[in-house]
Amino acid sequence: MDLSRPWLDYIEPFKIADNLYFVGSIGSSSHIIDTGKGLIMIDSGYPQTLYQVLFNMQKMGLDPKNIKYIVHSHGHYDHLGATKALKELTGAKTFIAKEDEKLANGEIDLSWAKELGAKYYESFQPDVLLNDGDIIKLGNTEIECVLTPGHTSGTMSFFFNVTYKNKTYLAGMHGGVGSNTMKKEFLEKYNLPFSCRTDFLQGLEKVKDKPVEIFLGNHTWNNKTEEKLKTLSPDFNPFINKNEWKEFLNECKNKVLLLME
Repeated sequence: MDLSRPWLDYIEPFKIADNLYFVGSIGSSSHIIDTGKGLIMIDSGYPQTLYQVLFNMQKMGLDPKNIKYIVHSHGHYDHLGATKALKELTGAKTFIAKEDEKLANGEIDLSWAKELGAKYYESFQPDVLLNDGDIIKLGNTEIECVLTPGHTSGTMSFFFNVTYKNKTYLAGMHGGVGSNTMKKEFLEKYNLPFSCRTDFLQGLEKVKDKPVEIFLGNHTWNNKTEEKLKTLSPDFNPFINKNEWKEFLNECKNKVLLLME
């Protein structure tokens, strides 16, 4: 993403299921769950694209001031950079895995901002530090949080039910599959353990058998968001796919195995 021209990353917002929306950008996904008693946002995205997220929410009839919780997949700039401003606007509670607390509050310089051509000025102290197995509850929604480290120490995956045409489906998101933070050069630069690779593979094993029917990506290329949007219609929802979750995780496994050769 060219942070000097964030408008090039714009994508139209849309509804994935009855209570689940995509309101993010091409470079970093943001999802909204309408719980009936307030909104949960999963990942706020870049600060440079916050105006897009707010515009997209309004376009979908969602009032940003109804955001009660902002939940983060992990502590990188492209997933939490807009959170400080959003919290000031909405008063929402912020959630992140306890292992990524110091990335969010800026105590440790591992936000990936430098690598993205930015500086992380927008640090914040999370309100709630998540542990493996925690359940986030609001209204009619319960989000199961599963620690799946590797991309960061606190990468958290999320699983929750949504409805679509009077049926219930399990939605799932892996919190971060990028092998960029598991490459030899990055690990040596920041004196990080190579064991993050085996941690990542073990995390995949923890979640691979989840019966995910709606696979969400925290980047649009994870689940081919743009491609699916082109075929989304009242009669066909390409986001409902019982096989995609396992197929994607297997691809991610193979990429990291290549790094370990």
